[in-house]
Amino acid sequence: MNNQKSTIDTSKFDNVLDSSKTFVDHEPDSSKEIQRNTPQKTMPFSDQIGNYQRNRGIPAYSYDESKVYIVGSGIAGLSAAFYLIRDGRIPAQNITFLEKLSVEGGSMDGAGDAREGYIIRGGREMDMTYENLWDLFQDVPAVELPEPYSVLDEYRLLNDNDSNYSKARFIHNKGHITDFSKFGLSKKDQLAIIKLLLKKKEDLDDVTIQDYFSESFLASDFWTLWRTMFAFENWHSVLECKLYMHRFLHVLDGMKDLSALVFPKYNQYDTFIAPLRKLLQEKGVQFQFDTLVEDLEITMTHNEKIVENIVTIHNETSSKIAVGRDDYVIVTTGSMTEDTFYGDNHNAPIISIDNTTSGQSSGWKLWKNLAKKSEVFGKPEKFCSTIEHSSWESATLTCKPSAFVEKLKKLSVNDPYSGKTVTGGIITITDSNWLMSFTCNRQPHFIEQPDDILVIWLYALFMDKEGNYVKKPMPECSGDEILTELCYHLGIKDDLENVLKNTIVRTAFMPYITSMFMPRAKGDRPRIVPKGCKNLGLIGQFVETNNDIVFTMESSIRTARIAVYTLLNLNKQVPDINPLQYDIRQLLKAVKSLNDDQPFIGEGILRKFLKDTYYEYILPPMSKESEQESSFMEHIEKIKEWILR
Repeated sequence: MNNQKSTIDTSKFDNVLDSSKTFVDHEPDSSKEIQRNTPQKTMPFSDQIGNYQRNRGIPAYSYDESKVYIVGSGIAGLSAAFYLIRDGRIPAQNITFLEKLSVEGGSMDGAGDAREGYIIRGGREMDMTYENLWDLFQDVPAVELPEPYSVLDEYRLLNDNDSNYSKARFIHNKGHITDFSKFGLSKKDQLAIIKLLLKKKEDLDDVTIQDYFSESFLASDFWTLWRTMFAFENWHSVLECKLYMHRFLHVLDGMKDLSALVFPKYNQYDTFIAPLRKLLQEKGVQFQFDTLVEDLEITMTHNEKIVENIVTIHNETSSKIAVGRDDYVIVTTGSMTEDTFYGDNHNAPIISIDNTTSGQSSGWKLWKNLAKKSEVFGKPEKFCSTIEHSSWESATLTCKPSAFVEKLKKLSVNDPYSGKTVTGGIITITDSNWLMSFTCNRQPHFIEQPDDILVIWLYALFMDKEGNYVKKPMPECSGDEILTELCYHLGIKDDLENVLKNTIVRTAFMPYITSMFMPRAKGDRPRIVPKGCKNLGLIGQFVETNNDIVFTMESSIRTARIAVYTLLNLNKQVPDINPLQYDIRQLLKAVKSLNDDQPFIGEGILRKFLKDTYYEYILPPMSKESEQESSFMEHIEKIKEWILR
């Protein structure tokens, strides 16, 4: 492969570098690392997050002549280009995107206008510990602030001054706010969560959530809060659910009212995709749209796998792009939003796909073609062969003032037209047969959106059931019928004509939107740089990482960063996920949150032991009704009772 030495002058460090035998693990794993300092430990521990990780890696070789082809221009692909330029020092003009669509962004879309109606197929909830996301966007120029401010600067300016929370996370009985202050988990179900956190990942291959948890857990408010926030179904992977619990352990106490979340000012395309694409284009990155990549021709010899040609169709013409030994190919495998079917006020999505034809479209076919070549490329059929278990439908409502808007105001934290937090996240209708949820983020949601327009997003998890009022499954409904079902649940059915007249509905049925949650086993998803691959990296939601989850911007960016660092063999690591799951303060807080803020077993003993010490404040605040002292034996008896229940 590349033998052209880097042109960066490191001669002053030759006496160190020439004798160095440091091996860089580009994806260190905190779940297997013993945290012990030794003379051999020259790099940070895997989850040692901080500015020390902001070093610029020095490439061992010059990539001035290397070409890079990135298949798919979603957030993972765009991030790969960013890291190739910033950390790999590859000339931007050497990077070319091959994109099937006519616009970049992939699943992170946002389009339309007030006249035809806006559409967003999905949304993103952000966490303050998304280290790769914020690492990238602190270097991307802001959308509205002047230089030198970044997207991160804008994001913090907004959220530091406008806190997010919900006052109507649950509603029922024609739009009445119901209590959402408790998880309602029995001691047995709390223990089941703790046991799940303790289980090894390899013990959960192909196990579903309903295989593991009891009926009482699946009927709890905790599960309703969790599943509607993250879009889990009972038949999805309990391994992925476990990883989510580790990843978001620190936000359990803010999950009920969504106060742990931070949201952007505008939709995901305008907030993230547009400024990142603008930066890359200004640097010289090339975008070739309307280009379908069918296959990669790979030579496999002596345990090496080297891409030699990219098979494409562009403007109905089939051709091949030659790939040299010093060139690189980075592919987004699979697609959450492939084969989306659209509807409007008067038409339901016309859905013609079935399991016998699933996974035949471009985003899946390329991965299937790779999987035929070697088992190291995974098993895509595990994720795209059961549409009834991976699909749901969303709707985007473009609203003029109406009875619906007036009802929305009563469920909102601030006036929807104020520019501040509105619903603070999704509002779930708990007595909806469809388990329908909707949200109004800060408005305007689109940069050019008129002042009198609101954009609301809606989705449902139980689409195969008949509605409570509209006796059809959701995918068979027109936008007006979905709006009718919503108005019924909000108690404004008598004002339906007014709402229909002032609301544009655009629907999107997505066959694979939660396909990444399907039950899986080791080897079903390929590694980011599969074994033997010298110039090929795989990125996105369907590749294997050590400890990260899927269905987030953070995980997409992580996969891109790992691909770049590994392929270029940079002397730089991608830190593991934030280590809050190992923080005793977060563990204690989470246990107490699961117990609805009542004292957890053994808390009284801990409080006595730590009272008046430096560590007294690691314990969560104690409610007034729980402040009475208990004897040691009382606590022992409670522990026995809790375990045996």
